[in-house]
Amino acid sequence: MRIHVGGDHAAFETQQALVDFLTAEGHDVVNHGPTEYDAEDDYPVFVLRAAEAVRDDADSLGFVLGGSGNGEQMAANKVEGIRAALCLTPEFASLAREHNGAQIASIGGRFVTIEQAKEIARTFITTQFTGVERHARRIAMVEAYETDGTLPPL
Repeated sequence: MRIHVGGDHAAFETQQALVDFLTAEGHDVVNHGPTEYDAEDDYPVFVLRAAEAVRDDADSLGFVLGGSGNGEQMAANKVEGIRAALCLTPEFASLAREHNGAQIASIGGRFVTIEQAKEIARTFITTQFTGVERHARRIAMVEAYETDGTLPPL
């Protein structure tokens, strides 16, 4: 599977370890950066590129990483059609895929170990959207709002 990754300095070590891990697992990993540590880099530079790549490649998934993962998740969600979820545990990753059809997991490098990040990634990749009607209905409501501002009926 193709996996797009982007982040910032606050999770640089975790990001590099995750890229190596996913590559070793046989995935086609595209690292959108950073590729070297820079304490002054800005996560939108790398995260938005990773999120656009996931959007443009429907068969791919993505991981965005930062200190908490919050800003990265928010940035990725600004890309139309992307559903990014903050995943600080494997259970968060599983539910993000099963219930929300998330294509991107955001990981906070200051809150998880490298080993935990690997487990989150493995869970996210191997878990599928359930397709249960109530979950599909909710995603459709969000997509309608994103597309044309239609609010769900009360």
